[in-house]
Amino acid sequence: MIVDVSRSLTDLLGEEYIEAVCRGRAALTGEDPAALRALADRKVDFFPAAMQRRQEALFDRVGTRVAEPAGLPRGGAAMDAWQAANKGDAAPVNGYGCYRVGEDGRLYFAAKSEHYHIPLGHAFPGHDLLETARALGIPNATHNTTRGYVTRLLEEELVRAANGVAPGDDAGLAAVLEKREPGVPNRVVNLETGSLAVEAALKMMLSRFYPNEGGDAPYVGRIPVFLVIGDNEGGPTANYHGTTLIEQTLRGQWPDYCGKAEAAGLYRSVPVAIGDAADLAEKLARYDEPPYKVAGFLHEIVLMNYAAIRLSEAYLREAYRLCRAHDAPVLCDEIQSCAWYPDVFLFRDYGLDPDFVSVGKGFPGGVYPASRIIASARYDNLPLFGALVTNGQEELASLAYLITLAFLRENGAHVRDTAAHYTARLQALAAKHPRLVAGVSGDGHMGALSFVDAESAIAFNKKMAAQCIDTGMQTYKPNCPPVVLTKLPLIVTRPIVDALAARMDAALAQVGEEARR
Repeated sequence: MIVDVSRSLTDLLGEEYIEAVCRGRAALTGEDPAALRALADRKVDFFPAAMQRRQEALFDRVGTRVAEPAGLPRGGAAMDAWQAANKGDAAPVNGYGCYRVGEDGRLYFAAKSEHYHIPLGHAFPGHDLLETARALGIPNATHNTTRGYVTRLLEEELVRAANGVAPGDDAGLAAVLEKREPGVPNRVVNLETGSLAVEAALKMMLSRFYPNEGGDAPYVGRIPVFLVIGDNEGGPTANYHGTTLIEQTLRGQWPDYCGKAEAAGLYRSVPVAIGDAADLAEKLARYDEPPYKVAGFLHEIVLMNYAAIRLSEAYLREAYRLCRAHDAPVLCDEIQSCAWYPDVFLFRDYGLDPDFVSVGKGFPGGVYPASRIIASARYDNLPLFGALVTNGQEELASLAYLITLAFLRENGAHVRDTAAHYTARLQALAAKHPRLVAGVSGDGHMGALSFVDAESAIAFNKKMAAQCIDTGMQTYKPNCPPVVLTKLPLIVTRPIVDALAARMDAALAQVGEEARR
């Protein structure tokens, strides 16, 4: 059962800060300080029972027309590739929890959380606190040299969550902040997209090879090598860490550029076999010899851009041990998985100690683009303008993060129970349709069905889309195993999971029947 968290802005941000906000607002506008304080103290129900019931009631209407079609004429002015991929009928004119109404008037179920960035659904009532903050005059825009209190508070809370420090344990947090050894993520860079967060980590790794404004560079003269998760054919396409130029080269894009960069000795990327510790050990040893040096190992835990393959705890623990022995920092890319777990980060469930953790996507709940890189102080080697964006310190974006954290801290049991229930339902579907489904991949809300062949996966995905249920598959990767992906919002309940599984069951039965004709 979902706990309806009830919080005021004062609850989240503290008395001292709120008093300062109210004094400042009164001085600027002449408003009554007592009235401003009353607004700050007003509690907001994050997910009321009535909304929970409405979510469950709406599912039966998914795929039906619930409103008149919008008939909107604008085609936009996108680049050709975007224009070709656009599905205007499904574009939202309204959203509520797990659902949106498309331009065609039909009801859609966001089974991929609108491509992974609304863990709390559309129109989450807890985000009303953002409007409270605006009414009190809390500025969103700050600068890198004037990071506001809300952002500084969030930085501490992210470090607390990344290191398992309990809420309220300020002594424990202070001790973590003092550490400078590897594997203790305790420094935060505030950015706007996941791509920039990972790029910041890449810059810190490269700074050990190329001096940046006089910083310490212990591996000057060596060629940096990034180890990334490879695909089943030995190529680099399984990893996905963003869309900046270097990040795209890590997965095999821009091959001519890559060839020239490698030939010039600037850097290179090397894929490692999925889940194969021996292969990782061999490549760490090979590239630990001059002229090379491993700059870092980058991984997701669930490869949501490659068949939702879930790396095992045993493999990653051994990988971290090997990397530590070779002075190779590890980036755990949690852009897609953060905020979908009771302990906030999936690496906490695995018992890992990464040097870098990328954070973003769903954490700000779809209301702001906001990412973070949490880095170990050991790699705190960037100058002030080494990795930043002007808008990275937005106060209300940081508040959106704190709202998500507050919901997660009260609803860990619900998240874990629903994840287990969804996994069980997917496993039951695989057992019922063995001619089509080879198994289940992913993890919890990020569950996926692995298909026996691509044709069956494509047919199933089309049937789900015809019902206005968002699922996805990676047909653009030629050697990717045929998998249909989901990423359910955290606000789904068991009845919604059961209703979704029933729709999946019917679609699988139809695909099987059509294949037999």
